[in-house]
Amino acid sequence: MLKPSQMRWGSPLSARTLLPLVLLLLLSGFSSLAFAHGVTEGDALFIEQASGLQLLPFIYLGAKHMVTGYDHLLFLLGVIFFLYRMREVGIYVTLFAFGHSVTLLFGVLSETNVNPYIVDAIIGLSVVYKALDNLGAFKRWLGFQPNTKAAVLIFGFFHGFGLATKLQDFTLSEDGLVGNILAFNLGVEIGQMLALGGILILMNAWRRSHSFARQAFAANVVLMAAGFLLIGYQLTGFVIAA
Repeated sequence: MLKPSQMRWGSPLSARTLLPLVLLLLLSGFSSLAFAHGVTEGDALFIEQASGLQLLPFIYLGAKHMVTGYDHLLFLLGVIFFLYRMREVGIYVTLFAFGHSVTLLFGVLSETNVNPYIVDAIIGLSVVYKALDNLGAFKRWLGFQPNTKAAVLIFGFFHGFGLATKLQDFTLSEDGLVGNILAFNLGVEIGQMLALGGILILMNAWRRSHSFARQAFAANVVLMAAGFLLIGYQLTGFVIAA
């Protein structure tokens, strides 16, 4: 099994290896950037008009938001990239879920406002961090390995605030608010598990191929580039909106 410590910084990156990954990055990233700070028009209209308990619709919206949330999925991909045991996957995903659940519920129910561009830039930073972690960079640079579980939990808090900012864009009815936000959070967890299941299936198939050891380094370089792309996009939005 290939581990971060076995990856060589000098590994050759052939065009044949990088081209599909770069194309995937461009297609998934640029096609989704327009949705970085909101939801579809139809969903937005429903959220604005919803009154009373709307549990199933909000569960659906939460699941949809997570499944289509490329920034969250990129981070999860980085988290499980070198996790081979389901027990380890479960521990890390639970930490991430706990983190973003706490700040999602707190952010919306307490009406704590944070700048969405800055939060989303930090979410992009989380992708960069995990890619560097997978590349073994911190152990080389710092001489020790930072606590990965703590990092996943901390970044989970920021991902939760990122979700909260999406809902804070709307005027939410006080009637049924707590139940609807809890339903949305449940939907987020359902969407996370669905997306994670698909990612794990693809990752396990990739790991069994002979090309995984050769392409793992390149994949994390592209993952890191995606994180920098997210940071740059959000900081640009912050400057323009200022």
